[in-house]
Amino acid sequence: MSFSNLLSEVTYRDQRPSPSTTATTHLIDTRSQISRARSYASTAATSVSISGDISSQLHGGYSHPLARAWQAERQLTKSMLIYPLFITDNPDDEETIPSLPGQKRWGVNKLVPLLQPLIAKGLKSVILFGVPLAGDAKDALGTAADDPKGPVISAIRLLRKSFPRLFISADVCLCEYTSHGHCGILHDDGTLNNQLSVDRISDVAMAYAEAGAHCVAPSDMNDGRIRAIKLKLIEAGLAHRVVLMSYAAKFSGCLYGPFRDAAGSSPSFGDRRCYQLPPGGRGLARRAIQRDISEGADIIMVKPATQFLDIISDAKEIGKDLPIAAYHVSGEYAMIHAAAAAGVFDLKTMAFEATEGILRAGASIVVSYFTPQFLEWLDT
Repeated sequence: MSFSNLLSEVTYRDQRPSPSTTATTHLIDTRSQISRARSYASTAATSVSISGDISSQLHGGYSHPLARAWQAERQLTKSMLIYPLFITDNPDDEETIPSLPGQKRWGVNKLVPLLQPLIAKGLKSVILFGVPLAGDAKDALGTAADDPKGPVISAIRLLRKSFPRLFISADVCLCEYTSHGHCGILHDDGTLNNQLSVDRISDVAMAYAEAGAHCVAPSDMNDGRIRAIKLKLIEAGLAHRVVLMSYAAKFSGCLYGPFRDAAGSSPSFGDRRCYQLPPGGRGLARRAIQRDISEGADIIMVKPATQFLDIISDAKEIGKDLPIAAYHVSGEYAMIHAAAAAGVFDLKTMAFEATEGILRAGASIVVSYFTPQFLEWLDT
């Protein structure tokens, strides 16, 4: 119905026969009729478009790019990002990892030139993974994991000296250093010896802490390793200045393939399903998170990220007073690259969408191979 028709209808309904009506009264009455007509038109339009439910009108709240950003409970910032680095025992190494686009294995002599421009762009944190390549570097006990001249401890000392403001995390596991590729010391039947594994893992964590790591992050999933590390940090007088970040909910699955290529950590037999969580084990994940919080974890991590957003949400619920981290793992990163290369979607757009989903689920820290790109993208 047009505005003129509405005006005519209202005028007809509201006419009052009065031969003595003055010009002033007529003018006032006409204005009143126009006002009522506009109100009637507005009400009619509203009734048609939203059936009178004013709360359904949402578009105005995110019509502007800044207003859209305000809708997020957490917005991605540079301080949320941790960049994973693979450090080898060849000091001059710079080797491309074919299954992990854009990522390389680095020797310690290459780290400063690599990180200088990234830190200038706002890089705040890295997490180090040792990759021993020497023929005699691996044995059944993973003895090279805490070698004072090994890649991780050498890198920690170098980075502390070169970049005093950089936050350095060290992944703590034995899989890169064991001849069998499992995340601990084994019984004769090939199963994990949890007691010996925890003792060894906690010693490695202590070596990294004493070398200067700001954060130690055990990823082995052996029962009780958080408590053991925390107790040793307390005994050594380091607990007040070293963050203990637990891979509390680390699930088994096929998304770690590129990482294992990069770190040379594939098991020589069997798999890790008996100590990494089953993908359907939400209850187990909740129990593991609760356990690690009670044992002294300062940060809880969920890994992988995008397939376990419900677990990130659970972690935030259970550990409401703790920071929650999520590892956007190698397989997730490689899938986005492969799909973008095939023209399925834009790489930058999907990288942001995946990461924003992780933040929305409850994480405030993201371990991401996209970190170098995000440092640039967040400035544009």
